[in-house]
Amino acid sequence: MSLRVSVVGGGMITDEETDLAAAIGRELGARGHAVVCGGRGGTMAAVCRGAKAEGGTTIGILPDESRDEANDYVDTAIATGLGHARNALVPMNGDAVIALAGGHGTLTEIGFAGIYDRPIVGLGTHEVPGVDTVETPAEAVDAVEAAIDRGE
Repeated sequence: MSLRVSVVGGGMITDEETDLAAAIGRELGARGHAVVCGGRGGTMAAVCRGAKAEGGTTIGILPDESRDEANDYVDTAIATGLGHARNALVPMNGDAVIALAGGHGTLTEIGFAGIYDRPIVGLGTHEVPGVDTVETPAEAVDAVEAAIDRGE
């Protein structure tokens, strides 16, 4: 089973959060899943870097009109010109969502994931209804795979 997994989180993150996002990316890449993200810095760059380290595929859905704004680890950059409104497109284009630490933008992506009925797994993120909280990157990917297997 090959999935598209949207990973959402902050654009400005700590070193610990960077390591966690990269580990999520490595886990997804190693299991053959594509990463969908906002395509820029912070969580987005770290998860893409991790996925690429394991031969994974990455898709960045950018807020600006230029694909050149994508981080160096994005394979397919999608320019939207929508600003923060593009936050709806990130979870829409994944089969499931893994949410990491972040601010209001991350919270909107979690909200849209719920609206689009995507399974949502959280690791150090907002505690809101509908988010299945886990402790490790491997558990996050296990939970996403299990939710998809159950047809959620």
